[in-house]
Amino acid sequence: MSTPASAPAPPGLPSPRATARLARRIAEGEPPLGRARRVGRMLRELTATHVDAHCELDFTTPLELAVATILSAQSTDRGVNLVTPALFARYPTALDYAQADRAELEAAVRSTGFFRNKANSLIGLGAAVVERHGGELPSTLEELVELPGIGRKTANVILGNAFGVPGITVDTHFGRLVRRFGWTTEEDPVKVEHAVGPLIPKREWTMTSHRVIFHGRRVCHARKPACGACTLAADCPSFGLGPVDPEKAAALVKGPSRAFLLARAGITEDAAPAPALDDAP
Repeated sequence: MSTPASAPAPPGLPSPRATARLARRIAEGEPPLGRARRVGRMLRELTATHVDAHCELDFTTPLELAVATILSAQSTDRGVNLVTPALFARYPTALDYAQADRAELEAAVRSTGFFRNKANSLIGLGAAVVERHGGELPSTLEELVELPGIGRKTANVILGNAFGVPGITVDTHFGRLVRRFGWTTEEDPVKVEHAVGPLIPKREWTMTSHRVIFHGRRVCHARKPACGACTLAADCPSFGLGPVDPEKAAALVKGPSRAFLLARAGITEDAAPAPALDDAP
């Protein structure tokens, strides 16, 4: 974990010394009760900060969400949402995907990237759902991960958002942030899921995934996190990886709820510079 900058922190933000103490305590083995309390405070703040957190893929049925999630690999949710209205109208059932003309399906999903592999997955998914599950997408983790194109991450997305079954979605944002937060040091997504799960009430697994992902997209960016505009700063051992000056950090905050996020951090939008260009996902 990087050592925070030595310059004094602005009012309301942790000092470099306080952040260093927190990072050292975590590295040396944070006591379970102390970790539970710290994570609890961060969860409450994430809930208050990202009130609009939700699945950003458009869907109306479990099958549609499965298809959209498969298409989202190496693509953006926005890009997938541009493709899926026509796709869902053309292929409303699993049987339609199973019987799809490969060239036509590839053309329909081309803009999402890796279109040949994705078309293969969708045709295979449709066939497997028809053959094994009577045309209806199953609602258990064990059955979902046996289907073409669906791994554990995709299965948890489907379970949590289409079936109401709590699941933790470990995408690149979630994994990066929980390591920055000091919730785990694991790199493997399945190990991250198992390490973080006990820290979060099970009923909150799905929404916490969304909130952490929103935080990663809007505030805690991969290359330059907006540390000086982050409401989690006091409990984050990585505070100082990005600009701690509130005005400089405010320029990095993005998304439709930018004004609200800045207000939560005590920064007025009028006093903040225009948002910076988007980071890569």
